[in-house]
Order: sequence, then structure tokens, then C-alpha cells
Amino acid sequence: MSARLEVADIFRRHGEAYRLARDGHLGRVERRTMSAIEKCRTAELGGHMQGYRSCGLIHIAYNSCRNRHCPKCQGRACRDWLAARQEELLPVPYFHVVFTLPAPIAAIAFQNKAAVYAILFKAAAETLRTIAADPKHLGAQIGLIAVLHSWGQNLHYHPHIHCIVPGGGLSPGGTSWVSCRPGFFLPVRVLSRLFRRLFLEELQAAFDAGRLNFFGDLAELAQPTTFRRHIAGVSRVEWVVYAKPPFGGPKQVLTYLARCTHRIAIANSRLVSMANDKITFLWRDYRHRGKAKLMTLDAHEFIRRFLLHVLPDGFHRIRHYGFLANAHRAQKLEQCRSLLEVPLQQDVPTNEDRAEDTNPPARRCPCCGEQMVTLAIWRYREITAFWNDSS
Repeated sequence: MSARLEVADIFRRHGEAYRLARDGHLGRVERRTMSAIEKCRTAELGGHMQGYRSCGLIHIAYNSCRNRHCPKCQGRACRDWLAARQEELLPVPYFHVVFTLPAPIAAIAFQNKAAVYAILFKAAAETLRTIAADPKHLGAQIGLIAVLHSWGQNLHYHPHIHCIVPGGGLSPGGTSWVSCRPGFFLPVRVLSRLFRRLFLEELQAAFDAGRLNFFGDLAELAQPTTFRRHIAGVSRVEWVVYAKPPFGGPKQVLTYLARCTHRIAIANSRLVSMANDKITFLWRDYRHRGKAKLMTLDAHEFIRRFLLHVLPDGFHRIRHYGFLANAHRAQKLEQCRSLLEVPLQQDVPTNEDRAEDTNPPARRCPCCGEQMVTLAIWRYREITAFWNDSS
């Protein structure tokens, strides 16, 4: 059986030619991401040697790059993050609301990722919290988890925010739990219009403060009059905000979060083939009921689309708001559970349980039955020094 194709294989085969072809247009973060994925789990990042003393069987494992855009490095981080979220789930329905940007704004976002992504988070969270606090709708302080995605199934640039929201919240005085109507959270048209207004106000403020840059086809937007005209145009169209059906229970919430939170632009499992400088991968066409299709791209175009979704340094793409905000999450959740009369959970995994989960029992040799022991650990610098000294 042939080895499964990986993004790393594509970068190793075509990455150097791509870097040369785009030498003046490839940023530092993109270069670092490519290099990390290429070296992931290879001798270049070092590793460790394990074996069995009695039979002499040797096993070599190479280190991971731990880059957040690497398809192979998200599993452990996702499991650890989900373990913490499992303890925070409340026994209420959870809703899924998605905020998207129209194409003219997405173009600005691509040239100003850090600034516009921050505005996108702020506007989406403020929209949900404002409408939920209105007595005409829910009249409660809600909490939410927001996750940024910037891609569609075909790897085109499509920035949007996924929000996972408990179906209810704390009353203004914090003395009771206010539940939403069964199967309904908040009206999406009201959400859409407030989101559009809040986002455009923040975008104009960022422009006025000189935090936005424009080049290429958007260079003329640097002129205040042109920018205001551009903003006026998108303020007259409907912005897409939609709510999906509520999750069936906590397990469904965790399953979705596992798929959503640490996801990258394309998983290795979707790659089909690499031949004749072409990359073929699976995608779902949601305009045709999610039908599975194959798409074939030139290798350089595939790499270009993948790199569209590299995040700015230090940017957090998972954020918590309301009673789930990091500053007071434990206190607020305890208050919510008390008002919901939730008994103390006896089956929540302890720190020791998690340590056992993340540190499984030592492997045993299939021949002699002994436990595997670490024989050596090395780093790339040590290998380089060895070869330099030997030459």
C-alpha cells in the first residue's frame, strides 16, 4: 500500500520552485509555515530513539513542527482543548451562528488580516450579546465561543466566524437563568443588520486611525473619499448571517468543536493525488447539496491557495466572550450551574486522568514483551555539529 499523500509532500516537491517564483511576494510567516510543514516529523527537527534491551529492536520517532497550520500537528492540541471545554458544557441546547463578509470587504481583509480579523471577532460577538441582551428578544447575558475560518471547500479566500452559543443566559441581575425559545435563538435578519453596521463603523475607525493599508487593485481605497464610497456601497447589500439547527446535546457540541476549532484549510485526508505538477483533492459543493467532487489544480496554485489562510503571528483564532470569557469563566459557569440546578459532575476527568490519557502506557515489544525505553534523544543542531566535526 502506498503512503498517503500529505501537504508536506507537496511542499517538499514543489515548495522550493514556488519560493523562487514568488520571491518578492512571499511573506516571512508564509515562508516559515512552509518550512515547518516540510520538516515536520523528519530528522531535521530531531527526535528520539527507543528500543528494547533484550531483543535489540529499535524504533525511531521524529519531532513534530507544532505549527498551527500543519495538518499533522493539530490532533494533540485539539484533544487537550476539548478536555477543558467538556467541563464547561451546560445542560442546555447549543446554537451555531455564522457571520460572513461580502467579497468587497473580504478583499480588504486579505490585505489587512490582523486588523480586519479583530474587527470581525468584535462585531460578531457584540452583535450576539447586544441582541441577546434586548428584552424584546432574550433579555440575558450570554456566552459564546467564536472561531475564525478563512477558507471554503475549494480553498478560496472566504473569511467567516463560527459562533457556538448556549441557548440562554443570565438575567440582568444574575439571579436567574433565561432560556431561549425551543429550537430558536435570535432572529438572523436583526443579527445581520446590526453586524453590518458595527463592522463598518469599526472598519471606518480603523481607516481613520491609519491602521489599514491598500495595494495592487485596492490602492485607490487609500483615498478617504473612495474608501467612504466603497463602504457606502457594501452598506446597502445584505450580509450573510445564518443560524444552523441547534445541536442535539453536549456530545454533538464537542464533536463539532473537534472538527471546527483546530481545523486548517485542508486536511491530508482530502488529498487524492500529485502527478504531472498537478494536485487533485476532494471538496464538497454546497451549492449542490454538498455533493463530493474532485478538483485538480496546478501545484503552485494549490500552494498559493493554502497560504492564503496563514494567520498573522500571534493572532488568536479561538476566542471566548460573555460568561465564557477567560477572565471570569469559572465563576460565571458555577453561577449558571447553580441557577440551572445542575448537580456536581462525578464523571468529569481529573488532571490525573488526563495525564493518563495523554501519556499512554509504554509500548511493549511484540517479541519479548518488555517495555520500550528511550535510548537517545537528538536535535538538529547536534546532528549538524557532528557532521561539521567529521568533515
